Amino acid sequence: MIPPMSIPSQTVHHRRKLIEFPPEIWQALEVFARESGRSVQSLADEAFVELLRKYNRPTSLKEALRESARRLPANDDLPPERHGT
Repeated sequence: MIPPMSIPSQTVHHRRKLIEFPPEIWQALEVFARESGRSVQSLADEAFVELLRKYNRPTSLKEALRESARRLPANDDLPPERHGT
């Protein structure tokens, strides 16, 4: 274990959430994790990232800010409309 004094000040804070799975799904996940040499956590991380991408949702703060800036008209590459010419 890392002594408390040597932990960097910019540590990532993970959030925990209890998610319930039907027994047959949990068993399938455990078998797949074992066969692929990965953890169930690793499989869940991949699944949630793919789910967010499927619905065009940002997966990080940086992506969210980039998408938010794209929605502002001032950031569009379109030339301004000319009126009355």
